Amino acid sequence: MSEATSQKIPVTVLTGYLGAGKTTLLNRILSENHGKKYAVIVNEFGEIGIDNDLIIGADEEVFEMNNGCICCTVRGDLVRIMDGLMKRKGKFDAIIVETTGLADPAPVAQTFFVDEDVQKNARLDAVVTVADAKWLSDRLKDAPEAKNQIAFADVIVLNKTDLVTKPELAEVEARIRGINPYAKLHRTERCSVALADVLDRGAFDLDRILDIEPDFLEADDHDHDHDHHHHHGHDHHHDHSHGLKHYHDEDMQSLSLKTDKPLDPNMFMPWLQNLVQVEGGKILRSKGILAFHDDDDRYVFQGVHMMLEGNHQRKWKEGEPRESRLIFIGRELPEEAIRKGFESCIVS
Repeated sequence: MSEATSQKIPVTVLTGYLGAGKTTLLNRILSENHGKKYAVIVNEFGEIGIDNDLIIGADEEVFEMNNGCICCTVRGDLVRIMDGLMKRKGKFDAIIVETTGLADPAPVAQTFFVDEDVQKNARLDAVVTVADAKWLSDRLKDAPEAKNQIAFADVIVLNKTDLVTKPELAEVEARIRGINPYAKLHRTERCSVALADVLDRGAFDLDRILDIEPDFLEADDHDHDHDHHHHHGHDHHHDHSHGLKHYHDEDMQSLSLKTDKPLDPNMFMPWLQNLVQVEGGKILRSKGILAFHDDDDRYVFQGVHMMLEGNHQRKWKEGEPRESRLIFIGRELPEEAIRKGFESCIVS
């Protein structure tokens, strides 16, 4: 991580359908003795029902909790609230923004790309979606927001798993994977997930992206199966220039591209910018780790619709395979065009 990035406060966007268990998770953050200072931004205090014994001081919009957290409401403008938080004494370890159960997380996530002051001080860390194992399948049929929340997620907390049978759980997981094969999935009861699994994930530190579900990022290339033991972290069957696998759920797809040949930054960056300008409406999320020609630093980017942010993250490590990997999640993605465009950026 560059100095600049590491100084920024990580922001977690917490989303999920009504009743899925976001409140339980928020209450844990606000009351658990975690020794961290979190700022939690919610829509309405009423929804959380904060335990009054835990509140030390409250002014009109901000409650201070006795575990060091503070909680405030988004009355109106998220940017204004964020600015207010940045100006408070003492740094926060992280900021958590809860979106209402019916909301599309995109506009909230986009705030961290648009406003300059916010971008200077904060970075989108991960979108965490809480889903209800019992009702999710129904919601996916009747509520487009529910599908967006799954597609958008970096981390999915599949809650209330104690209320469903094993086959029902398997089916709901298959639906989730059809929409988003790349999110880290946690099965929980009463949202009992370690806070470290949802906060400060560094979901765009692509070391983590690869710890996602590495088998989903493998090339769809079965001739090599016999060769799947790894030799000291080097994997010798990477001569093919890219693997492509996609999963889809009626109208949602995901697309993964990779190459072990360097990319030409003068080709790649304009191609990516143009792609998200033209197809941004269809691309919900994009992220990638890039190995550029003649560049010893890994470049990492993430995007929400048309907005992209990226920077050099750190040096490639000794012996680390210099691979570029990209992930797109969206609707009706122009897969052929994306693949050809990507290939045209490879330095031959």
